[in-house]
Amino acid sequence: MKVLVLNCGSSSIKYQVFDMRTEEVLAKGLIERVGIEGSRIKHQNMRAEELKQDVSVPNHKVGVKLLLDLLVDETHGVLKSLDEIVAVGHRVVHGGEAFARSVIVSKEVLDAVEDCVPLAPLHNPANLMGIRAMMDTLPNVPQVAVFDTAFHQTMPPHAYMFGLPYRCYKEYKVRRYGFHGTSHYYVANRAAEMLGRPVEDLKIVTCHLGNGSSLTAVDGGKSVDTSLGFGTVPGVIMGTRSGDLDPTAILYIMEQEGLDSKAMSHILHKESGLLGLTGISSDLRDVEAAAESQNERALLAIEMLAYGVRKYIGAYAAAMGGLDAIVFTAGIGENSDVIRAKACEGLAFLGAKLDSNKNKVRGKEAFISTDDSKVAILVVPTNEELVIARDTWALVSDAAR
Repeated sequence: MKVLVLNCGSSSIKYQVFDMRTEEVLAKGLIERVGIEGSRIKHQNMRAEELKQDVSVPNHKVGVKLLLDLLVDETHGVLKSLDEIVAVGHRVVHGGEAFARSVIVSKEVLDAVEDCVPLAPLHNPANLMGIRAMMDTLPNVPQVAVFDTAFHQTMPPHAYMFGLPYRCYKEYKVRRYGFHGTSHYYVANRAAEMLGRPVEDLKIVTCHLGNGSSLTAVDGGKSVDTSLGFGTVPGVIMGTRSGDLDPTAILYIMEQEGLDSKAMSHILHKESGLLGLTGISSDLRDVEAAAESQNERALLAIEMLAYGVRKYIGAYAAAMGGLDAIVFTAGIGENSDVIRAKACEGLAFLGAKLDSNKNKVRGKEAFISTDDSKVAILVVPTNEELVIARDTWALVSDAAR
């Protein structure tokens, strides 16, 4: 009953092994710089034994073989045999409109994920490399694709469509897709458990705030709107991404500086956000440290991020016609009491009141609202790998019946 979870980037492979009887993590690791000089692996088993080793990993297939060998290694392994792996769950960033749920991988599924490559050219090819490498190495083990976009496929057309010529949607599939779906799904459902209420009865705004950020309106357990869109730039400001801006500003900058689309994309994705505003860092911890020294640009960036979060919470409460809970998650959401406090300022009119003492929490589940707050405010560490493992186990179990 062991499930292997794989998250393949263009030059990295993250993995975890779960025992689905207890949902315990038996081992986890990261292979870095795949296909690049200086590749290495970091591996840890349930006995907390760690391995850090420089190795040659020219491609994903070699990386997959390396991690599988480690899982059955006498010293660092957690499996007696690879036969213990009943399925492999893969994070796939983009499923387009084809996938509203996780699926067992077939040729048709692979073809559909290939069709989505133009929508996620940096991510889907790497995800596909991981799937194919694992299929070659463990040909008899079921592979499951779990999509970042799937949770948001419940959005109604008035939320996901853009005010562009309709042909842009019909011909090029330009629409809001949303991302971080497994995270939003997990924390919304975990918050419902903590509240002791069915998620179907709740209106929740989930705030996944990290180097990449998105907020989602979760009404009755379903995503009805989300801040990321066709790509991963919109919404609140992020580590190096701009967040919402006027598209005519993009055109103006391109004209003024003679930029092509590739150069402008680099500015929007890599030079903007916290880094672009402060000139200091894309890491909020560095920005908060500078703000403590009264750095004006750092103070501005913090206010802009918190203000953006607050605006989306208010907008999504209006979109859902009510609000029962606000959930903070991911690197910033779980760890920055400053951003949580500033984001909740002025939300008392919605019935949301933050307790400053309870808010002094980092990286663990907690209620941080006052006892008389009508809206619950929670911190819930995300666990996307567990969602992938659960979906994978459920699908292969159903298929075996």
